[in-house]
Amino acid sequence: MANIPVAVQMYTLRNECEKDFVGTLERVAKIGYEGLEFAGYYDLPAKELKKVIDHLGLKSASSHIPLDVLKGDLKNVIAYQHEIGSDKLVCPFLALELRNQEGYAELIRSLNDIGRECHEEGITLCYHNHDFELERLSNEKTALETILDETNPEWVKAEFDIYWLTRAGEDPVKWMKQYQDRTPLVHLKDMTTDGEQFFAELGTGGVNLNEVLEQGEYSNVDWWVIEQDKCKRSPFESIEISMNYFLSKHT
Repeated sequence: MANIPVAVQMYTLRNECEKDFVGTLERVAKIGYEGLEFAGYYDLPAKELKKVIDHLGLKSASSHIPLDVLKGDLKNVIAYQHEIGSDKLVCPFLALELRNQEGYAELIRSLNDIGRECHEEGITLCYHNHDFELERLSNEKTALETILDETNPEWVKAEFDIYWLTRAGEDPVKWMKQYQDRTPLVHLKDMTTDGEQFFAELGTGGVNLNEVLEQGEYSNVDWWVIEQDKCKRSPFESIEISMNYFLSKHT
């Protein structure tokens, strides 16, 4: 299995970050994560954040930036990425009012525009899915297929979330193969096997993690990103359980 580094999506630790952002990063480093996928910077200037992560031996894998910010303040977003040593940006979510034929067409135009500018600056733009993009449009393709098929493959990549793909009845490995070399980031997540289908620590649910991890090498994944949207225990305990599972597959 390829030696692909692992990051944590900091949204998992959002409540902890609100209280003590730097202290939370310190605990992430102690657990053994190699990288961070940011979901906000908690008013920390880029230079200060770079000093912190360098001191902790962490790398900036990517940053989730809301679509309206990408559209309205891209130059400053890109400048911040350069400062913290990040070469990937992710559009993380699509507002409810845009989840229709017209809204997806607008999204595709925006992703191409943003992706082109990012590409020129040496930054890769990715789109992160949930389950709603697996609904079919009038072209009989899913919204996710439409987004990826109608954006420039050099400018717009995918960050497949294997929990949401699985919850929608899809096979994450099939998607990774279908969009080979367009998945530099993959969200590693698990899902309980009961009717609740709740977010679960890696290895404790029913998502086909082994095949996803095996496919990573062939899909040229740059970073695995562990995320747990909601935790029923301490988020620090959850990300440690997930990390221990990940390490067990790489020893």
